[in-house]
Amino acid sequence: MKKKILVIGPSWVGDSVMAQPLYQRLHEKHPGLELHVFAPSWTLPLLERMPEVAKAHLNPFGHGALRLGDRWRTARQLARERFDQAIVLPNSIKSALIPLFAGIPLRTGFIGESRYWILNDARELDEQALPMMVERFCALAEERKQALQRPIAHPSLTVDSAAQHATAARLGLDISRPVLAFCPGAEYGPAKRWPARHFAELAKRFDAAGHAVWLFGSGKDKEIGDDITRLADGKAINLCGRTGLEEAIDLMGLCALAVCNDSGLMHVAAGLGKPLVALYGSSSPDFTPPLSDNAAIVSLGLECSPCFERQCPYKHTHCLENLMPDMVWQAAQRLLPAKEQAANPSATE
Repeated sequence: MKKKILVIGPSWVGDSVMAQPLYQRLHEKHPGLELHVFAPSWTLPLLERMPEVAKAHLNPFGHGALRLGDRWRTARQLARERFDQAIVLPNSIKSALIPLFAGIPLRTGFIGESRYWILNDARELDEQALPMMVERFCALAEERKQALQRPIAHPSLTVDSAAQHATAARLGLDISRPVLAFCPGAEYGPAKRWPARHFAELAKRFDAAGHAVWLFGSGKDKEIGDDITRLADGKAINLCGRTGLEEAIDLMGLCALAVCNDSGLMHVAAGLGKPLVALYGSSSPDFTPPLSDNAAIVSLGLECSPCFERQCPYKHTHCLENLMPDMVWQAAQRLLPAKEQAANPSATE
């Protein structure tokens, strides 16, 4: 008998990418599965690029908004879909109310905020056994007490080739040179952002080696993108805030390599299978690494990191300030296809 499952999806772009291996595993377990995802608006473009998702439903509830009446009405609309199971990825009580109100018979998730009375398939999380977020997501595909199925598949986002080139033409982008994607933002906070001057120095170095550099991010990243472009003497094109997420996905699909802070777009680059240099300061690749076999993690591993703070507690951010552009350059050279490496032979010595 074919199953119909609703996943209550994460609120962050990166977490949404890391949920795709769960969707892949659910299809493996349940041939013919019809999988739906309930998710906030800014993550919907990602779901459109995941062939495992049959339908996405808008989650209109912002962080902290209880709105019980509205949740009840939304849930009763979802009840018409007659789901067999709901899998709740966020750990809050509020996120588990929709499946309860929708009358979904099997409601799976980790206990979280004491959700025993809401989830009837509540699991206790063993953080040591499941240190990575993607492992925790995928564990919810298995039956209670059943071991996590390994290896875990990597995310795999699709691109729209026609839209790719149409967007590049609309923005006047030159794709005659190999393109690098720089993702200088990090929604979580400044303690995860490599300095603009380092990105700018790296951009100038890649431009001299024959590469175009495009900066990706939301409107919130426009200022740092402008700083990078200015410091790089115009050798980087600032696309921050000029594209929606769906356009950013397509344009990143044209790139030969990405250099990213630990951010949602880092996980998008990994999901596109791009060679990737991931920069870690206050956060840890042990919990949310790029899910890719073609990624290099660059981190100083200072004694004070990872601190997981939004702002540096010591107000110096040495973990990123002292992570010099040459370290990133060398990591990129090892990942770039030979035909797209720097023209200067001494650059990789």
